[in-house]
Amino acid sequence: MSSRPVVTRFAPSPTGFLHIGGARTALFNFLYARHTGGKFLLRVEDTDRERSTPEAVAAIFEGLNWLGVTADAEPVFQHQRADRHRAAVEDLLAAGKAYRCYLTIEELEKAREIARAEGRAIRSPWRDQTPSDPSAPHVVRFKGPLTGETVLQDLIRGEIRFQNIDLDDLVLLRADGAPTYNLAVVVDDHDMGVTHIIRGDDHINNAARQTLIYQAFGWEVPAMAHLPLIHGPDGAKLSKRHGAQAVGEFADMGYLPEAMRNYLARLGWGHGDSEIFSDSEAQAWFEVADVVKSPARLDWQKLGFINHHYIQAADNGRLADLVGTVLQARGEALAEPLRQRLPELIGCLKEGAKTTLELADALSFLLKRRPFALDAKTTSLLTDETRARLSRLRETLADVVFERASLEVAIRSFAEAEGVGIGKFGPALRGVLSGGAPAPDLATTLFTLGKTEALARLADAL
Repeated sequence: MSSRPVVTRFAPSPTGFLHIGGARTALFNFLYARHTGGKFLLRVEDTDRERSTPEAVAAIFEGLNWLGVTADAEPVFQHQRADRHRAAVEDLLAAGKAYRCYLTIEELEKAREIARAEGRAIRSPWRDQTPSDPSAPHVVRFKGPLTGETVLQDLIRGEIRFQNIDLDDLVLLRADGAPTYNLAVVVDDHDMGVTHIIRGDDHINNAARQTLIYQAFGWEVPAMAHLPLIHGPDGAKLSKRHGAQAVGEFADMGYLPEAMRNYLARLGWGHGDSEIFSDSEAQAWFEVADVVKSPARLDWQKLGFINHHYIQAADNGRLADLVGTVLQARGEALAEPLRQRLPELIGCLKEGAKTTLELADALSFLLKRRPFALDAKTTSLLTDETRARLSRLRETLADVVFERASLEVAIRSFAEAEGVGIGKFGPALRGVLSGGAPAPDLATTLFTLGKTEALARLADAL
């Protein structure tokens, strides 16, 4: 194993959003770099210029920034290094480790059919031929070994063996001179000093081919770890039917970035029975070898549990800003007195919220504009007896300091004075105050509304 300082990298292709699986890969690379005191780098693999878009690049950066996974250097854009890739191929040609292949499209398809029928990898006849016209259209192929095997010591999966005869002579440069993925990845990882490649297990076959390219250059092969997939709650491959896939969608659904970091770290890795842990603890504990081999499952209930924890711990002013953004997106607005009190109100209402969307929902009873119609359930509760009792309660509340503790005492004392349980008037009181919208306990509802608004709502109903 290399004694060089650890350097990890996340290398997304900007052809779409930052998928939750990619986000976890980035996080694991980030955690391992922090755990070992190394560096975490970012490379945008944008050699496919037709499919790579500036919007996708921006979405990836935005997702990583929101998640709090930041690189230790400016990102590398792979397409800008094409000249370096071509120069590296020239080195392989000079060393006899690559060759120019002049097969036409028709000839290549015929060769594929023969290879498929014989159950072997394709080998071009140009491996050992010299063209009469070197300037004719051609690609450059890797001259892979025909015997032996390539052995990977995967940090998660252990030893993986590939028979070299089964690995085709992959194209390094296309006919237009464009470098291919496997060639560019090897050159870039080498030049960036990457020591550990942590990526999805869909790259295992690429790992065998890339190892051969490393060996052909005479370069040290990085340690490799291939992460299992993330499945949906039903155990099937994660898809749109399971809900959010992009990191940005989790933000829109009201999850906090620190909760997502905690949750993603638990998708396939863990430290004993710990469900909740800080960033510093994750960095101190994370070991690639502890990642499990089987696919992880997205568990919305557990994500909600973790997010609820972080909402309780979050600064109320920060939550107020997030909730304000949610309300603005919904076209809703708080009156100025409520807006000034929003952090205080958040502190009263966040106990039952698993997301910032639920926290915004908890404010819905505050947004109603007087006078408003009462819902059918509340109307049915307002018998003459209950109306009279709420009228007496209103007179009592007019002399009470509107703090939650004093309001709790006042409600209990009023019930005792009336000789009834709170259940005799509580549901009707809540309905009158909330207009039928979800609301917290009576004292908190009264407190969050404030004396003027609470007494006015009672007066409207009575």
